[in-house]
Amino acid sequence: MELFQYWNAVRGERDLPRRDEIDPAHIRSLLPDLFILQRRASGDICFRLAGTRLCALFGRELREQHFCDLWLGSEADGITRTTNQVMTQCTPMLLYARGATEAGDELDLELLLAPLASSDGANDRLLGALSALARPAWLHMTPLAHLVATGLSVPDIARNLPAERSYGKAADTKVSVAGSGGRNNRKLFHLRILDGGKGG
Repeated sequence: MELFQYWNAVRGERDLPRRDEIDPAHIRSLLPDLFILQRRASGDICFRLAGTRLCALFGRELREQHFCDLWLGSEADGITRTTNQVMTQCTPMLLYARGATEAGDELDLELLLAPLASSDGANDRLLGALSALARPAWLHMTPLAHLVATGLSVPDIARNLPAERSYGKAADTKVSVAGSGGRNNRKLFHLRILDGGKGG
């Protein structure tokens, strides 16, 4: 929530802020959980930066790794489509996920994905945060093997608040665009979510 509100404030009246406008000093307490993704010319979406707590959660350095590699193999394509949707539509999303260790221990998490522009204005990056919703004794000692998506919401940019959570099957991470009556409606997890935010 804190990161979303910061992103929204820096964005102002634009669709998204630039990478060089993000000041780490203003979100210092969030840095261990933050990450930046970038879409390469090949179309691959990889970590440019990853906080220390995030890397500890998976037991490895994530910089330059593919974002989809954090997810169960059957969900990789859907996650890639979702992250591309955030970039191309300039719409932040909040993903809910369940992580699992090799031993079968599970952990619920939430991820914010917010669009971010490169210094040249290209919307090819994401600012994100991943937060565990519990603190089991094994956290940061036993790495997560993969994530499975459990839900999604689209924040209400106008009110600076997250939207009500929507649920869907773990494999239903597809995001498709459906135009209706000139409004920008999206079907997410087979549910329709209507955009709020700026008018005009």
